[in-house]
Amino acid sequence: MRLETEVERRGRSSVQKDARHVLHPWADLSSVGAENSLIVREAHGVEVVDHRGRRYLDAIGGMWCVTVGYGREELIDAMQAQARMMPYYTPFGDVTNEPATELAALLAELSPGDLNRVHFTTGGSTAVESAIRIAHLYYGSQGRPEKHHVLSRVDAYHGSTYLAASLSGKDADRTSFHYESTWVHHLQSPRYDPDHSPVSAAERLSELIGEMEAAIAGIGAENIACFIAEPILASGGVLTPPPGYHAATAEVCRRNDILYISDEIVTGFGRLGHFFASEVKFGVVPDMIVTAKGLTSGYQPLGAVLISDRVAAALVEAADPAKPVFSNGFTYSGHPVACATAIANIEVMKGDDICGHVRGVGPYFVERLRELRTSPIVYTVRGDHLMACVECQVPGEVGPTPRNMALAARVDAYCEEAGLLVRPYENLCIMSPPLIITKGEIDRIAAIMADALARAERELNARESG
Repeated sequence: MRLETEVERRGRSSVQKDARHVLHPWADLSSVGAENSLIVREAHGVEVVDHRGRRYLDAIGGMWCVTVGYGREELIDAMQAQARMMPYYTPFGDVTNEPATELAALLAELSPGDLNRVHFTTGGSTAVESAIRIAHLYYGSQGRPEKHHVLSRVDAYHGSTYLAASLSGKDADRTSFHYESTWVHHLQSPRYDPDHSPVSAAERLSELIGEMEAAIAGIGAENIACFIAEPILASGGVLTPPPGYHAATAEVCRRNDILYISDEIVTGFGRLGHFFASEVKFGVVPDMIVTAKGLTSGYQPLGAVLISDRVAAALVEAADPAKPVFSNGFTYSGHPVACATAIANIEVMKGDDICGHVRGVGPYFVERLRELRTSPIVYTVRGDHLMACVECQVPGEVGPTPRNMALAARVDAYCEEAGLLVRPYENLCIMSPPLIITKGEIDRIAAIMADALARAERELNARESG
């Protein structure tokens, strides 16, 4: 009988401890306590390795965030050097640190328009929450506190703090938690799929803008502070609006004195081939941009709100002399180790022309995945550069039905068995690989996905005929 190795023993122990003690984010509560977690032990390039030594191509980039790949010594060295010099100091009031100031200047340089003021947070959810609070302060300090309502969209995802979760519009994510509903409003999902839409892109755009204008008229523009939008709805299923949508919604906001907040937590930092996609791809210079995830390539938790000079100046000019404090921020805002990591990440991205690489391989990634539409159990394939989604279906059954979700879970399981990690959500297989991925690795993703789909189809046919 083969003896258990030390690595296997540690892995088994980790699985047991995890099952007993850890409540995972977004966990299936019915499986809590089961010893079935994937223990990821190490990572290199675009691959991760589990506790058994099995290697997987990480087609989800950790969680949309690992951009320059695992094991980049430049980022590791920056983390270590800053931790040795000074691991932490308070960011409150008029105290700061060198990495935070340098990173703020870099972000101002990379951002569009006049977004030159940076407020650091701990991640995406806190960046979104801070942006909404800034919008509230902007109008409240001008004597218009009633102008605090917020427009979001169905299928949007903006985070999991109370307010960020309230802004999110994914029905499957709404459980027995409580959500703000009196001043948060959800417009319809802007999704447009030319493969299946019964109307043209122009007609769909007209419908969406008409609904937005009607909602503003109903709520009253004098009551609305801001509109928040992901350029592409990421966790909602890589949903793309019709061309011209963002420029049109931004114009509606301008006409109605509503701030436009672009949630570039996923689309920023190279995923669409640019540091920020709002202006260069979608024709919008927002009043604020929120960023996180790829900001540090996932090596450290960090988020930021980029604020226009116009908005920032108004906050200062209208500050209450009795209470001039900007009372928003976090213990770890502008954390020096996280900011040093982000600076190193930007240097790597510039030095290796990561954005140019994405513009080169991104269309190939989407093209290879769209070949999978020939499978009878694929409803559609959506994507833009290095974010994509394969939507599964039992033939003739559309949407996140129980059978479609079970089918996608089988596809996901077959992918994992073959050494590929994709993100299962409802009846979707979502992918966002590290930005350094090569065409050869893209071919590997497409081949494993094709085989997984074929296996799931055969299993479905056998079950249906049996």
